[in-house]
Amino acid sequence: MTGKEILFKALSNELTNRPAWVPFVGVHGATLLGENAERYLKSEDLIFEGAVSAARRYRADGIPVLFDLQLEAEVLGCNLVWSDQNPPSVSSHPLEGGGSLGQLPAFDLTAGRLPLAFNLTRRLKAEIGETTGIYALICGPFTLAMHLMGQDLFMQMYDHPDYVKAVVSYCASIGCQMARAYIDAGADIVAVVDPMTSQISSEHFAEFVTPYLNIIFNEIRSRNRFSSLFVCGDATRNLHEMSRTECDNISIDENISLSSLRDISRTTGKSFGGNLKLTVSLLFGDQDDARLDAIRCIDVAGGAGFILAPGCDLPFATPPENLEAAAEMVHDDYQREICKRTIIVKDIQDAACDLPEDYAVEPNVIIDVVTLDSASCAPCSYMVGAVNNVVSRLSDAVTVKEHRISSREGLAAMKKLGVQSIPSICIDGEIAFSSITPDSKKLIERIEQAIALKS
Repeated sequence: MTGKEILFKALSNELTNRPAWVPFVGVHGATLLGENAERYLKSEDLIFEGAVSAARRYRADGIPVLFDLQLEAEVLGCNLVWSDQNPPSVSSHPLEGGGSLGQLPAFDLTAGRLPLAFNLTRRLKAEIGETTGIYALICGPFTLAMHLMGQDLFMQMYDHPDYVKAVVSYCASIGCQMARAYIDAGADIVAVVDPMTSQISSEHFAEFVTPYLNIIFNEIRSRNRFSSLFVCGDATRNLHEMSRTECDNISIDENISLSSLRDISRTTGKSFGGNLKLTVSLLFGDQDDARLDAIRCIDVAGGAGFILAPGCDLPFATPPENLEAAAEMVHDDYQREICKRTIIVKDIQDAACDLPEDYAVEPNVIIDVVTLDSASCAPCSYMVGAVNNVVSRLSDAVTVKEHRISSREGLAAMKKLGVQSIPSICIDGEIAFSSITPDSKKLIERIEQAIALKS
């Protein structure tokens, strides 16, 4: 049985003779070629070479065409800031301030880097598609709405909900166009990646997300392809709502309990996947850490319908040998049993971190924002942006620090602050907002309370 056939059985929630395995290789493909992220994501030939190399080296059952949630936003008029080690980030929002949809550029499947993406799909299908499932990743409608509206989205959900629904509905229509184009090019699975949904309540998910995701999922199903809902961040509060959507598969990161998703999936008939730890195990760990984390996921998942995968786009500098070690646990159950008995779990040593010993004696209120990396993670970027926007309007008696857990310092800060979910906002050493971006009013209230305590 080919890896692709195992992946298809897992996606169908059937029992497989081993776990399916999908390393979500995005800009990590550039590392394999000795390139930077910007050159890589602008070159069809480089992405093709990186994806094929990763699929073969990591013995993948499925591989994404590319992992860039800014493709659609770029065509719709958002400006991008490029990075050497991350996908680009959105730096302007054409609907910020309540603009009309009519002022956006017409969405054109021949514009921007979209032709590159569709041609890549055709080339990957021809090169490795017989044995490897081809994943098309599209920007989810809520996250695309965030790209278009910026921080206004959260406030407008309360003040002008019908306007927000119109924008998200429009973004769902973009998702349908993208899904059809990818499927026409040969994609086997279309994953709707909607990380900003981790930042809202389950009630808001049901109102502003579920109906519009289902438009896309039903379109994918009508074309006889598999669909996946891919979220990043602590979306635990929304697991039940996610399970009520029309997708075939739900994929998560380490912020969500894999056992909780497993239990829900057993009742809904959906397949599930993800949960490998991006930084602690894959980026900063060694091969034994990667093996143990893969074993953890495989043992927790058990049974049918599981796809082992990292919870998001692999960090640029992930050591290839760590991914090879995780793949070994998928493909060799004997080695998996040996590892369970011989590897001792190692504690990650704390690195130095830039946190005060006593926040009470600091002259300024200190806001610590713990993120994966605001340069590459959309929820993290918008949370950092929300904090900086509010602080700029308040007082110079407030200091903002970002702690990226893509660095050892960030991991140490996360541990010291007691943060469990990413991204989170801490004010003077206390967790204030965990994996949810507050509106400006709530954030200002909390900061002003902290300023008053300093007076």
